[in-house]
Amino acid sequence: MSDKLIVLTTAGSETEARKMAQTLVERRLAACVNIVPRIQSVYRWEGKVGETEECLLLIKTVKAREDQVRTAIRELHTYDLPECIAIPIESGSAEYLKWLSDSVE
Repeated sequence: MSDKLIVLTTAGSETEARKMAQTLVERRLAACVNIVPRIQSVYRWEGKVGETEECLLLIKTVKAREDQVRTAIRELHTYDLPECIAIPIESGSAEYLKWLSDSVE
């Protein structure tokens, strides 16, 4: 297993998603952030079921930056409780994984 991660979060608008993505890459907390616009989220919040159109962010980073990414998401996010889920990258092209590491360290 590698030390690379994909961190998932959502944003309430494309503007917010772009701001988070730009800041994460500028701070070298992420090598790349993909923004998937217009996803539909169904969730339970404060005892009620809600449905919202959001953007999904796929944040490519390394394990050593995970806490800093989580802190930045909380800082930049408009939600009271933003999603922040890390998924390990089991494998990938050696050249891409090296680029990912070099971009955040």
